Amino acid sequence: MSKRVYLTLADKVYDALERWANDQGRPVANLAAYLVEKAIEQAEAEGKIPPSLPKKGS
Repeated sequence: MSKRVYLTLADKVYDALERWANDQGRPVANLAAYLVEKAIEQAEAEGKIPPSLPKKGS
């Protein structure tokens, strides 16, 4: 299941993200989602994010 998140970016950040996405031929939102996913993977690997807790009833 996917979740939708709304965020506000500084013009300078959005412009750079838009140029990068255009260069790769992909939508800005798709590139942003990919970058967030990769940043989370890296932070988890570095122990910066605690592991997930088991869900109740599992």
